[in-house]
Amino acid sequence: MKIFPLNEGSYSVDATKKFIPFNPETDNFKDRPASLFIHVNPFLVQTGTDLILLDTGLGYKDTRDELFLHQHIRNAGFEPEDVSLVLMSHLHYDHSGGLVVEHNGRLRPSFPQAEHVIQKNEWEKAINGKSSSYHKEIFEALQGSVNLNFVDGSGELKPGIRYELSGGHSPFHQVFWIESEGQKCFFGGDELPEPEQLLRKFIAKYDFDGRKAMQLREEYGKKAAEEGWTCLFYHAKSLCIGIVTYLDDHFKIEPA
Repeated sequence: MKIFPLNEGSYSVDATKKFIPFNPETDNFKDRPASLFIHVNPFLVQTGTDLILLDTGLGYKDTRDELFLHQHIRNAGFEPEDVSLVLMSHLHYDHSGGLVVEHNGRLRPSFPQAEHVIQKNEWEKAINGKSSSYHKEIFEALQGSVNLNFVDGSGELKPGIRYELSGGHSPFHQVFWIESEGQKCFFGGDELPEPEQLLRKFIAKYDFDGRKAMQLREEYGKKAAEEGWTCLFYHAKSLCIGIVTYLDDHFKIEPA
């Protein structure tokens, strides 16, 4: 198994829920009051049978009108067409924007050959367009154009890939466990989004069920430590691939 972080950079988000690029070296936090600052890291995982994309970032483009996501996949040594599975933790915009790409005013699937794995109820919630956290036009562009595999609850997608309905950050959020060639990785989406959330226990206002999400973070961290799972942190500032240890009721995270 090989894991490639596809870093899309840092952004500020205010009450309008617009994601504005933020460069800590040149931009000032004080110029963006009442903003949340986040980092975005989709992941590419190569197993013996698949090239897996875990969430898709914001879908922003570079100066050549190409998706950053596509370019990062090429920088990892692959082509976007090589992606066989797109596994979605949930469909909030900062995780699903890269599912599509705009060409000549139309949205088209970014990975038309890949199987897209999404919780059925998460899809239904996203496509009804009643929440600004979801961009309905993304999902309408996917309908009838890609292989959509709507899963329900928890289960095994195929040998070595399991999904688990978790429901802490959003009602139908899911996490993934991937095993291949003796290696194991865990992707917790926004229920284990950064290593710091293992180091301090708190209830986050941005979670659908903050108490449950907090409990899940500790549960996933302990399991990762006990069973040797490599953790992938989608919103990590720097350490986005980590090895977790748990000793004397404290977590420690080191680079993988």
